[in-house]
Amino acid sequence: MLTGRVALVTGAGRGLGAAHARLLAAEGAAVVVNDVGASLDGRTSGEQVAADVVADITAVGGRAVADTCDISTFAGAAAAVRRVVDTFGRIDILVNNAGIMDTSGVEDLAEDSLDRVLDVHVKGSVATTRAAFAYMRTQAFGRIINTISESALDMRMADSIAYSSAKAAVWGLTMATAKNGAPYGITANAVSPGARTRMSAGVLDAGMSTGLDLAPEHVSRVVVLLASPGAGDITGRVVHAAAGQVREYILRRTADTDLVRRLADGSTSTVAS
Repeated sequence: MLTGRVALVTGAGRGLGAAHARLLAAEGAAVVVNDVGASLDGRTSGEQVAADVVADITAVGGRAVADTCDISTFAGAAAAVRRVVDTFGRIDILVNNAGIMDTSGVEDLAEDSLDRVLDVHVKGSVATTRAAFAYMRTQAFGRIINTISESALDMRMADSIAYSSAKAAVWGLTMATAKNGAPYGITANAVSPGARTRMSAGVLDAGMSTGLDLAPEHVSRVVVLLASPGAGDITGRVVHAAAGQVREYILRRTADTDLVRRLADGSTSTVAS
């Protein structure tokens, strides 16, 4: 499906990113496995996790190299994309998966924690997209797949103000990039994954999704499909993938709800049930 294509996957040393990298490679893509080996909160880094995933891929005949550029800066993201092009001659697929977590509520959130989360999730996704876009435009082909979070966007993660803010911003980035890329054969979509990883384990163990097969590979299957040449008509879409099931998120303006009627009437009193 992806023979001859080249992919950059950020945060690919563990969990979802590693599963994405392995399946992209299994489908024929050459993969740059980007990961700085950061701790879950992003405060420490240095573990050689990217190299381990590369070893897994090459052991079964795939093509992959490790990259440890810090994509949370424009310079680091540009360096990661240059590594892809210098190594494999092109970049066709960008999977923005890198992420860290902060569990502070609104009153406890520190500015440096907010900056750190936004830098990785938002600036990192913007910066890699910016760096890859010119190459994809010249090729008249590109597949950009961002990562959001269902739990962060539907009020189930009250103690994650920074993370929820970041994931909402990535949704907006996806929509804008889809518009930018449309004339050039570049698609941009987002995946909301439901999978057991080191980031999601705490939420899952609290009983939110017990009894489901939340292997990351279920999500990776959707990522590979969105990355394929045949997905050129799919752009500006947000997909939730979990346990072998797929759903689409759609934003709509609705003219006839209790809230609309209250505001139109100038009333903030409680609507009787």
